[in-house]
Amino acid sequence: MRLEIGNILIKDIAFGSKTEVKDGTLFVDKDELIEAATGGDERIKSLDVYLAKPGDKTRIIPVKDVIEPRCKVDGKGNIFPGVIGDVDQVGSGRTHVLKGAAVVTTGKIVGFQEGIIDMSGEGAKYTPFSKLNNIVIKMEPIDSIKQHEHEEVIRLAGFRAANYIGEAGRNVEPDEEKVYETKPLLEQVKQYPDLPKVVYVYALQTQGLMHNTFFYGADAKKIVPTFMYPTEVFDGAITSGNCVSACDKNPSYVHLNSPVIDDLYARHGKDINFIGCVITNENVTLQDKKRSSNMTAKLVELLGADAAIISEEGFGNPDADLVMNCNNLENKGIKTVLVTDEYAGQDGASQSLADSTPKGDAVVTAGNANEVIDLPVMDTVIGHPEVANIIAGAWDGSLRDDGSIEAELQVITGSTNELGFFNLSAKTI
Repeated sequence: MRLEIGNILIKDIAFGSKTEVKDGTLFVDKDELIEAATGGDERIKSLDVYLAKPGDKTRIIPVKDVIEPRCKVDGKGNIFPGVIGDVDQVGSGRTHVLKGAAVVTTGKIVGFQEGIIDMSGEGAKYTPFSKLNNIVIKMEPIDSIKQHEHEEVIRLAGFRAANYIGEAGRNVEPDEEKVYETKPLLEQVKQYPDLPKVVYVYALQTQGLMHNTFFYGADAKKIVPTFMYPTEVFDGAITSGNCVSACDKNPSYVHLNSPVIDDLYARHGKDINFIGCVITNENVTLQDKKRSSNMTAKLVELLGADAAIISEEGFGNPDADLVMNCNNLENKGIKTVLVTDEYAGQDGASQSLADSTPKGDAVVTAGNANEVIDLPVMDTVIGHPEVANIIAGAWDGSLRDDGSIEAELQVITGSTNELGFFNLSAKTI
């Protein structure tokens, strides 16, 4: 699979009479975007669009998802297969990306594990999304809607919006281009026979209702571990649908820009042979965990890997999946590196993971999510600031009378997830 990525650098955003890119500025027709995002869904009571730029004294709360606008300009399928359009295999051809722009979805809270994006101030230091030009979709569903439908309505509206905006890049000449390629397994191994073969074990959050991730539109908790060409993720084969803690859930933007995959491609042909991804899930029962971890190890072994990188999404219960995958792979002689965040208590003195193993001797940490931070007053709040008292990592009284917030780092969207924190050199493989 060979995929060309054309990055169109977006330096500014503004509303305009037409959705288009001109001289690095993304202009958005607000009325057309609202129509596209609504998509005729009668469960939507109201939908509006706001802009939030880097440096603005703006807070977005509660954040459901962050999605990067992209479009397929050549090759099979379309962006977000199985979610937008048919279920065609993606990951080949050419894709244009509006790099520097994102769609952010917000509205009434769906689940308490949603988060905050501050575009300036202390909170902006901890989220990569403060550096983006954000098109914020604020949506409220009808009053009679059930919680799981509420999640679905907001999720689909975000993907429709990103799909619409992504089309603005279809006929634009990219500012920079990247090429990613993974050959069929036997060809891939022969290409660099003397380099260690590395597989990325890509664990998806699948703990149940409102803790779902989707693979080609299918709920990933219903799948068994399977092989995936790494390039498929850049075309939206994996999308977020979960409300786990903001700090360690992977919004769709993170999947589209998987830093683990990007780093492994950067090392490919130099000191490793990156042969592909095995996606697995994080279920809640011991039987399901055993099944998935056993099948994951079997598949990685079948691929002939010498080493594996294992990431997790979520914390607590998924820590058991991380450790079981590690043990099973190490028992087969496959070296492993673990990527995780930690919950070590506000003083940093508590056990940071719910499970552990002596075989997990190479761990990349993204920090302690229980660290307490102070978020200053913002001039503009998009969403519902009152949820600052109930989201995961906050408490009754976190939202002060002046609008400032005291809470744990985990309230910040993307603060300790894998975006930008991965360093493969933690272990020689």
